[in-house]
Amino acid sequence: MDYAAALLGLAIVHLLAVASPGPSTVLVIQTAAAAGRRAALLAAFAMMLGALVWAAAALYGLQILFARFDWLYAAFRIGGALYLLYLAVMLLRHAGAPLPEVSLAAGPAGHWHGFLRALALQLSNPKVMVFMGSIFVSLLPPQPPAWMDATVLAIVAFNEFAWFALLGLLFSGDSARAFYRRTKLWLDSLMGGMLGALGLKLAFDR
Repeated sequence: MDYAAALLGLAIVHLLAVASPGPSTVLVIQTAAAAGRRAALLAAFAMMLGALVWAAAALYGLQILFARFDWLYAAFRIGGALYLLYLAVMLLRHAGAPLPEVSLAAGPAGHWHGFLRALALQLSNPKVMVFMGSIFVSLLPPQPPAWMDATVLAIVAFNEFAWFALLGLLFSGDSARAFYRRTKLWLDSLMGGMLGALGLKLAFDR
């Protein structure tokens, strides 16, 4: 197998998956608009770390464990759904609250809160690992060399951080924050509804 072609195909498929709208996209956009650029970049870094955990798990066999023990996968899935529903409730509860200024919202505590929230979101969704496992099986050779495993993890890290950092930079600008301030009630309600719907889908989708 042509290793370069396999890695290129993996990079393209993974980037398309990362760029598709989902709970991670919603969370990074909301973090960027509410807490500013630094918080958004930390959230992007957290998304990258969470994806690396799932990618390594898919490469080194956790998917087999999930396939053997249905209850373990179900526990991860239900836990992830509950966390999504919690985030949805928090957004809906605070949708009418005024948007704090970046100088107040983006202190160290706020930054790390966003980081931990993003990391928890990424780690709470086992479907990330199932997807990665499926594209690894489809696009990589059966017994890839060690350097290829390292390259796969580097591709996942680059795609995840680059995409979410781009979202964070786009939605943390002054014009984006001004728009978010004017429409916060409606946008937070919409994003909360989306997260709630995704949480219910994760809970009931087998």
